[in-house]
Amino acid sequence: MNEPTSVRRLPVTWRRQAKALRRYGGDTPATAIERCADDLEATLVERDETTLSLVEAARESGYSRDHLGRLVREGKIPNAGRPNAPRIARRHLPLKAPSEPPLADGTRRHDHSNAQIVQSIIRKGME
Repeated sequence: MNEPTSVRRLPVTWRRQAKALRRYGGDTPATAIERCADDLEATLVERDETTLSLVEAARESGYSRDHLGRLVREGKIPNAGRPNAPRIARRHLPLKAPSEPPLADGTRRHDHSNAQIVQSIIRKGME
């Protein structure tokens, strides 16, 4: 899904910590941590099942509404809505990779060699 893998692993980590606490007699805090793990898992499942309109999905994914609609029509993303009123489950939402920040001279890294990048930093300074 969309959130960092570390968030998805938190319930497992918390349960491991609860087990260690129990081993040393910390039943009450262990129970509290296990309940937190349960709550987080339930929240993640609910979030994954949430469906979004194409407009909402476009805002979250970085892709255009038209592109997402095309992906649904082509069957590349399951339609969680109905015909002529598509929706996308958040768990199926593609995410556009964040764009790389520009270099000091305003251009992108893939437009330059490493030597040019170093020269740009020396000339303009690192921001």
